[in-house]
Amino acid sequence: TTKGASMAEMGHPMMNPNSIQPETTLDISAEGEVMRAPDIAYITAGVQADAETARAAMQQQASAMTGVFDALAKAGVDKKDMQTSNFSLQPRYTYVEIDEGKGRTRGEQRLDGYTASNQLTVKVRNLDNLGATMDSLVSAGGNTFSGISFALDNDDEVRTEARRKAMENAMSKAKLYAGAAGLKVARIVMSRGKEMAMDASTPISGGEVGYTARVNVQFELVK
Repeated sequence: TTKGASMAEMGHPMMNPNSIQPETTLDISAEGEVMRAPDIAYITAGVQADAETARAAMQQQASAMTGVFDALAKAGVDKKDMQTSNFSLQPRYTYVEIDEGKGRTRGEQRLDGYTASNQLTVKVRNLDNLGATMDSLVSAGGNTFSGISFALDNDDEVRTEARRKAMENAMSKAKLYAGAAGLKVARIVMSRGKEMAMDASTPISGGEVGYTARVNVQFELVK
């Protein structure tokens, strides 16, 4: 898919660093997309504990997290595939209205306790065990859930193919635009590109995942 194309035009041609007349260059933006069935999944969940004191909340959260780790290990998840992040300890407040008499009231925040939370990312290498892994996480104390994403464990080949397709699309469009102007594509002057992973999967079945490579290419045109 080509995102855009433009022919440089100047009234007074100047030589650029590559000794190419600016009016003989063509800028093309294109992309290439490759889809594959995923072979791994990431579960993002967490443990949240509420208590009257900060210490109690932290202890409850730590105990629940230990249970989650043990349950996931029994489900076949390697320790290196379990990572925690975003630990937080926050006070909880309750808003109350106080009657001051004579029809007047005022609002006041009162400390209601503390909430300790931690986020856990689990890498599931065997997608057949995805449902069982989720059940283990929840039954062991995981009480917050952010979602599931699917991916490829080794995406080098997919990235390379996406880049190749992007360049092929750019070249195809360059030839089309050049031909319309009565010119030919001589060579690539410079190119810039970026890649982005795209998750086109469904939450449980896995669907497909892919990568999109985007390139910006400048071509030299000749008669």
